Amino acid sequence: MIPNVTRGDRMPGLIGYLVGPGRHNEHTEPHLIDGDGWLMAWHSGDSLDAHSAQQIARHLDAPRRRNDVEVPRGHVWHCSLSLRAEEGSLSDEQWSGIARDFVAAMEFDDCQGSKEPCRWVAIHHGASQGGNDHIHIAVDLVRPDGTKADVFRDFRRAQSACRALEKKWGLEQLESAREQRSTRGVKAGEIEAQARRVARAKWRRRPDVKDKAEPRWEDLPRDRRADLIGAERAAASARHDLGVTVRGAAAAADDEAAFVRNLREAGVLARPRYADGRRDVVTGYSVALKPQAGERPIWYGGGRLAHDLTLSRLRTDWPDTAQSASEAVAQWNAAKKHQPTGRSQRPPAMDPSQWGRCADQIAGLVDQLASVPLTDRDRWAATSRQAAGVLAAWSQATERGQGPLGRAAEVVSRSGQTWQPSGPGVAGSGQVMRGAAMAMAAAARGGQGVVAQVAMMRQMMTLVVALAAAARAGSQARQAEALATVARTDLAAVHRSLDQAANRVTVPGPVTEQERPPAPGEQEAAERIEEAQPGPSMPPQARPGQPGRSMRELAFGKPATEAARRPPPDIGHGRTRPPRPDRDRGHERG
Repeated sequence: MIPNVTRGDRMPGLIGYLVGPGRHNEHTEPHLIDGDGWLMAWHSGDSLDAHSAQQIARHLDAPRRRNDVEVPRGHVWHCSLSLRAEEGSLSDEQWSGIARDFVAAMEFDDCQGSKEPCRWVAIHHGASQGGNDHIHIAVDLVRPDGTKADVFRDFRRAQSACRALEKKWGLEQLESAREQRSTRGVKAGEIEAQARRVARAKWRRRPDVKDKAEPRWEDLPRDRRADLIGAERAAASARHDLGVTVRGAAAAADDEAAFVRNLREAGVLARPRYADGRRDVVTGYSVALKPQAGERPIWYGGGRLAHDLTLSRLRTDWPDTAQSASEAVAQWNAAKKHQPTGRSQRPPAMDPSQWGRCADQIAGLVDQLASVPLTDRDRWAATSRQAAGVLAAWSQATERGQGPLGRAAEVVSRSGQTWQPSGPGVAGSGQVMRGAAMAMAAAARGGQGVVAQVAMMRQMMTLVVALAAAARAGSQARQAEALATVARTDLAAVHRSLDQAANRVTVPGPVTEQERPPAPGEQEAAERIEEAQPGPSMPPQARPGQPGRSMRELAFGKPATEAARRPPPDIGHGRTRPPRPDRDRGHERG
């Protein structure tokens, strides 16, 4: 169950919205399910309308008006409690019990007779557009005696309350909370703000507006402004795009100064946060997409993008020396002043032969995961974070907008976004994955090494499937399914595209998609991923908490000794050179 807490100072506006039709006419039969005793006696069982909404709001607001109390950030406390669509719907009686337990857990009740209870109400108005059953709880933070309710750390307390209620009421427990990880959700207000800024900037730049043939943005009819904002809403994905870019820039950097250069060369605005009273000590950063229509940029701190993208977490992967710190400060200062990075030109394209070595090293990393217990949360999280960085760097180099590599990077990164810093991955994994990320970042330069990129993608698919197998064996069913899906769909699609490009380079004559069998590893991944499901059929050594069975074996059904790594493929130097007979060529398999 997911809580979403907001604050305000207009109780009539909130209640009016909750009993109204909604933004997309999704509200149906709004009614009270629990709340203040007087309200339940008056409106229990009634379908609410605008008139009853005003009555409810006046009753809830009465203590604040009578005592003339001001509450910082607003006296209206609002929280929605939402279930996954797959969980179905709860009865009003169940929601009523959940609402009362939640209000008590937040200490808005009488606190066992020690305080006067806040006035509150819980409203149910049907499922959301996504099919999520949910309720809304509205609380006036001023108690009848004029005292204020305690809202210190209310966001965290709401999460803790929901975890307890999931157990008490038999609801699906939040998987990420059990694993002590979570992602930063994107709120509707963020998307709305980004869409509004872009729409307003585009309108103001129109020639007919400058010539006064069209009205100013402020003078447009409300419906027309809403249409213009709606047209930009689908493309308002600033946080997602920034998250992938920052993750790729960090993964492909061998120190902090390189990270700043990578950000700026990727077209991202970056600015440092200095220590108090200092200009030579950087304690954090924020980034923004470059405005495309003259709108004001929206800045996000690294921690708002993801738990593992704060500067302090990123620094654990880079050298900590006086020289590296000095170079990093110089780059941050240059970024703040919009000065050149100091790099005369971008690094040259990677020698194609190095791609094969990277693929071979990743295969070795997958084999090393056999010795990592499934209960070693830190090392699995570190491996997920490193793999996500490689995919993000590749996405940044080759995709515009949200592509399959970017989607895969976002899904894989979820396993690594732990609340607390995780330790290092398996031995040598940091250097291996950083080298792979640098190779991916160079993918768009030079246009060479397509065949070796096929091998690299095959190993990345193997790694992601291994992570899915570990997640499933660790009872993380939702994340396991998400990882398996991106391996079978997004990564498999990229693999097919690369394999077809490699065929055109190295094989005389065209090879059509219809003539081509499934790419190596794709069908095996789809068939074998279910073998990672823990249960009686799984061998004892493969069950959660017990090391022994290789993740490659869990994923593909082959022991590591039988799945020996092939040498890096010889990419050749011409269009007519025949492929080596020992190369793994999926289309030639019998």
